[in-house]
Amino acid sequence: MSKGKTIREQMLNRLTVIFFALLVFQFILIAQVLNLQWIQGSRWRDEEKRMFRTVKIEAQRGEIRARDGRTLATSVPRYEIRLDFGSTSFNKKGFNQGVDSLAMLLSELFQDKSKGAYLMELQGVRYRKERYYLFKKGVTHPQWKAMKNFPVFREGKYKGGFITEMTYERVKPFGDLAARTIGYSTSDSIRRGVGIESTYDSLLAGVEGRRLEQRLAGNFWKPVESALGIEPQAGYDIETTIDINIQDVAHDALLRTLKKHNARHGATVLMEVNTGEILAISNLQRNSDGEYVESYNFAVGERTEPGSTMKLASLMIALEDGYVNLNDEIDTGNGEYKIYDIKIKDSKEGGYGKLTIQGVFEHSSNVGVVKTIQRFYSNKPKDFVEKLYRMRLNQPTGIDIKGEPSPYIKYPGDKHWSGVSMYQMAYGYELQLTPLQILNFYNAVANDGKMVRPRLVRAIYHQGSLVKKFHTEVIDSRIASPKVIRQAHQMLEGVVEKGTATNLKGKSFRIAGKTGTAQIANAKYGYEYNSKVSYLASFVGYFPAEDPKYSCIVIVNEPSNSQYYGNAVAGPVFREIADKVYATRPEMIKPVESTALPVEERLPFSFSGSRDDLLTLFDIFDYPVQKMGVGNSPWIVTKKSESSIVTYNLTIYPGRVPNVVGMGLRDAIAICENAGLRVQIEGYGMVQRQSLAPNTSFQKGETITLVLTHNF
Repeated sequence: MSKGKTIREQMLNRLTVIFFALLVFQFILIAQVLNLQWIQGSRWRDEEKRMFRTVKIEAQRGEIRARDGRTLATSVPRYEIRLDFGSTSFNKKGFNQGVDSLAMLLSELFQDKSKGAYLMELQGVRYRKERYYLFKKGVTHPQWKAMKNFPVFREGKYKGGFITEMTYERVKPFGDLAARTIGYSTSDSIRRGVGIESTYDSLLAGVEGRRLEQRLAGNFWKPVESALGIEPQAGYDIETTIDINIQDVAHDALLRTLKKHNARHGATVLMEVNTGEILAISNLQRNSDGEYVESYNFAVGERTEPGSTMKLASLMIALEDGYVNLNDEIDTGNGEYKIYDIKIKDSKEGGYGKLTIQGVFEHSSNVGVVKTIQRFYSNKPKDFVEKLYRMRLNQPTGIDIKGEPSPYIKYPGDKHWSGVSMYQMAYGYELQLTPLQILNFYNAVANDGKMVRPRLVRAIYHQGSLVKKFHTEVIDSRIASPKVIRQAHQMLEGVVEKGTATNLKGKSFRIAGKTGTAQIANAKYGYEYNSKVSYLASFVGYFPAEDPKYSCIVIVNEPSNSQYYGNAVAGPVFREIADKVYATRPEMIKPVESTALPVEERLPFSFSGSRDDLLTLFDIFDYPVQKMGVGNSPWIVTKKSESSIVTYNLTIYPGRVPNVVGMGLRDAIAICENAGLRVQIEGYGMVQRQSLAPNTSFQKGETITLVLTHNF
């Protein structure tokens, strides 16, 4: 009994010891968990963060395109090359056999270091067994494709140690053309987001991806291959209303005028009357180096006193109320008229004397307009201002990019309203509008009174599929009665036919519009500073006058070489843009009357160039065409035979100098720049010869000189 108890007690004692040992172990384990979780947890979490990180993978930003599909802004891939020569899978024998050839090929490809320098760098990386060594940044796609096939590198990531990371660089293939309207994205750390890039940033940007990276010695980070990442999703593409050919003309015409008149800045906008689609928009400003660049969107964002272009609205109000007809006479006297302390003057010395309302507008008589408005609205300025509001001149256009301010049009009783405010407003002072807002009003007049919203975006695509198409939006179905709209047309046509803009008359089609010459007010000094007055020259209108298809405005700020009138400074830019549109729009060209001349005498001299453009013109004029060769190259060479125009396909070979002899300048520039050449021009007319021989190889960015002649 005693012995059995002893055995039982011993077993119980042992079990008790085991129990308490397990209990103590459990407490220790719990304590360790708590210690790791709460006391040392932050330190280990920090350590993990130091060893691993999650990084964003940039999505490919969507493209911005012209209306014909040509790219205005795109994201070009750039590669960062890293070397991992310390991996256990690295092919040491292959490295030793191929490193000499690799160094030579790298030197030839990048032309920045000698073969020996590359050889020393590669061997040093291998000797140190470096992991994830940064070898090259900013590598282009063609360079990357070449590197992938070089000795050593062609064995891939593990055996060849060749690791690439891709990023994107935003580029504008057409350079400064409409650059400010195309804009910059909000992610651009240098410049504030503007234009289409900023307005549609959420669509263009796409969705970023994610990947896990591990820190290596030397503070380099390497992707963890086994970790599951999130792939980026490419952004949407934006199709704009911009016609790149017209945009090119608008840009060049404005640039030449700004240089000629040494102006501070200028802008021009071309819009389709019926749709509100903007085909061209150019904004150029002189910088500190004297160069003209697209630095601000004046057309959309700058409010100014418009001057005489406002007279159309003022006289339309009087016509609408039935106070005047176009044949009614106003005595403008000697061209000077005083209201309170304000002296109103006409530009003609000695004045115009008696003028009809039509004549007042055609000659842009300040005195005539002010006397008309004073006679009928002196006791009811609210009626006058409210009718400006009724024509929506106090409303922004609502264009589909950011940055448009509201117009500034005073109302009687406002803080700055005075006894002369209404009369000043009648001929374009004491109120402010942007060029686009003025154009939109004139476009409504051209469109038989229907005001449509200006727009720059036609459609949105994703991976080639149409997501959304934008349509014409009517702001106001009628800003004035049909009778007054017809009278407005008559006044605007008279300005060009026998008024202040007779220099814009042409034989092929007629222009209707209004000149503007406004003094520019300085916020501190008023309209005159150091005995000098600065001017804003403008011309706004539409064409063809008898069947308006396009409206356009041109403004030139502070022309300083003696000329400052709208017809002489801004008018020629308008005319050049209109001529280009007319020449490239078959529907505007009147059919050629039949002739008894033999075919060979009727056949024209023809440039080589765009297949579609040339064949369309040949078809319109009913010229016989003989097509030689097979296929449909976008470019053709033309020759005149006895009975027809003969066309031959022109093939452009990648990496070879294109043959542009016999082409017009714009087609030649487009082909050469798309091929990767920089273009210099001598002369004008047709390309007579080129400095680089056709079909020879060249380096990207190499300059080709095109010598042009006008003697065909």
